[in-house]
Amino acid sequence: MATATSSQGPRKTPIPAPTPDSKPAPRPDLTPEQQAKYEALLAKAKAFAAVQCDKEPAKSGPLTDRERAWLTRECLLRYLRATKWSVDDAAKRLLSTLAWRREYGIDDFSPEHISPEQETGKQIILGFDRQGRPCQYLNPGRQNTDSSPRQIQHLFYMVERVVDMMPPGVEMLSLMINFKPSKQRQNTSVPVSTAREVLHILQNHYPERLGKALIINVPWLVQGFFKIITPFIDPVTREKLKFNEDMKQYVPAEQLWSSDWNGDLDFEYDHETYWPALNELCKQKREQRLARWAAAGKAVGESEEYLSGGTDVSVTGFTYTANDDKATSALAEKLAEAKLEEQAAEAQA
Repeated sequence: MATATSSQGPRKTPIPAPTPDSKPAPRPDLTPEQQAKYEALLAKAKAFAAVQCDKEPAKSGPLTDRERAWLTRECLLRYLRATKWSVDDAAKRLLSTLAWRREYGIDDFSPEHISPEQETGKQIILGFDRQGRPCQYLNPGRQNTDSSPRQIQHLFYMVERVVDMMPPGVEMLSLMINFKPSKQRQNTSVPVSTAREVLHILQNHYPERLGKALIINVPWLVQGFFKIITPFIDPVTREKLKFNEDMKQYVPAEQLWSSDWNGDLDFEYDHETYWPALNELCKQKREQRLARWAAAGKAVGESEEYLSGGTDVSVTGFTYTANDDKATSALAEKLAEAKLEEQAAEAQA
């Protein structure tokens, strides 16, 4: 099979953007009732003054700029949909997630801390599906460490990087799971307590993020498990699960990994090349979004479309122009310096 990079050798770095033909599904317009509920939740979110961390009271305190920037229009709508449009429940869950993010330290995990978990490429962010959603490959057969808190931290660190990689108009990811066993490590089972914790975090703190779950080489035990639980999975989620299909239906062949997935993308995981490239690319995207957010007035409820460059018009009415690039770059540097100073102060405290 001819592969996308065969003339230059295997690709070893992330793909920065979807194919030109990969288009996000259009978002449905809000009904008048939904718009009213969004505006009510937005008013509550704008009034958030502090985050209360019950598990780690020392981490309680005023809302930070990073947290206010996280409270985007689309974020609020995801929580509304997840709570069946209950404004009060959505507000409670937003505050709960903000507390969890502080207590868990999701924004503070460094690439160096996570690196030992990633060395074999057991998780890879590579390419985009036909709706422009980043593909996150899970390769349980490449498991290289024993069960530990850092294993779970690794998963959610990578979910955060997938969010960094989402292009304009995209809020979801495609999860690509390959259950092919490894000769090197046979014990790839996940403790029930770990699975329960992961599921709890995903459901409560990453609502409305799964676009598709594409699964191959499913062992009979896992297949039997899915058959048992399928009747209890809601129809919307059930439709997202695809087993052992021709995955080129969902991911363009040129961005679908050739290894086991029958795509045309010749990719080889090389940790020393891939890991710094992924982290640098994601860092740039985060800094650009924070800088655009600050340039438009630091609004709670800012549009993710604006933050990711899909439009130059902010919800505040501010219009971002090419002349703002230099100022935005300088602002991004200041934000990065401020973050470093904040980390240094925390280390000394």
